[in-house]
Amino acid sequence: MDDTVKMPVAEDKAGLEAAEDESALFAQLVPKDEDALVEEEEPQDAGDRLQLIRYDPLRHYLLEISKYEPLSQDEEQRLAKLLRDRQDREAARKLVTSNLKLVVKVAFLYNKVYANLMDLIQEGNVGLLQAVRKFDPDRGTRLSTYATWWIKAYIIKFILDNFRIVRVGTTNDRRKVLLNLRKEKRKLEAQGITASPQLIAQALDVSEEDVIAVEKSIQSHDLSLNQKVGEDSEASYLDNLASTEELIDERLAAGELKEFIDAKFSEFSSGLSEKEQIILQQRLIAEEPLTLQAIADKYGVTREAIRVSEKRLVEKIKAYMKEALRDIRDVRFSLGD
Repeated sequence: MDDTVKMPVAEDKAGLEAAEDESALFAQLVPKDEDALVEEEEPQDAGDRLQLIRYDPLRHYLLEISKYEPLSQDEEQRLAKLLRDRQDREAARKLVTSNLKLVVKVAFLYNKVYANLMDLIQEGNVGLLQAVRKFDPDRGTRLSTYATWWIKAYIIKFILDNFRIVRVGTTNDRRKVLLNLRKEKRKLEAQGITASPQLIAQALDVSEEDVIAVEKSIQSHDLSLNQKVGEDSEASYLDNLASTEELIDERLAAGELKEFIDAKFSEFSSGLSEKEQIILQQRLIAEEPLTLQAIADKYGVTREAIRVSEKRLVEKIKAYMKEALRDIRDVRFSLGD
């Protein structure tokens, strides 16, 4: 497939083991029957029939997916080709369901970083769907090996996006720094080298600015605007923020005024002669204005003649704009000679 992501043909050991030892994982996690999905409290007396039931969505989910077994390599190849060549939905369903246990196994690796395991499993499942869609059976790699990369990628991105209110690692390079910063620091310090941002940037093939930005983000922390300024103060940080309403109003007014002036200026310039247009566009408002002599040579006149024409044009602009802006107060219009 054209959009298949290039992955190593040699099977990754971790990816292979992921599909093999899922049974042991589920033997420990999944209850023997559905009765184990709820915990019942003893009634207070014999006549009390009320029971308190606590529902565990994680264990229920594990029980639901425990019925799906991994596919053999031949069956996996057959289904993958059906999906690729015929867009067979049933083949896609079997490929996905046979690897749901793999998602759980990978999600458990990141459970210490992010407590809500169901969120991690959900994001990992999205990565699995992407892997199944892009999987190329002709490359000789097992789907579990290929899918492990996608599952990890989606889980890691979810953790980075939700670990803080303010996101850390918003680009691919910064995500790379965030995931490898501590490891690279330990590696350099073990060699007796000071782990400077420059050396870390070289090791990770990113910019020094990205390393510095991520380090600052890690060292900072989220602050609630409702938090009290001090222990003895009732004022919050929100109370001390300057209001931006006036600034916004001023900006809107300035934007409307600019549009009005631009329209009037365009209307004024449309009535100018060719020579006046040249003086206006190529000298008065140009970023790199022509010299008086250059314009004089163009029209075969003296430099002084062009200077006089320029002065007259400036006076015409001032008079026109003063009339156009007569109903607007507190606006000063000036154009240097």
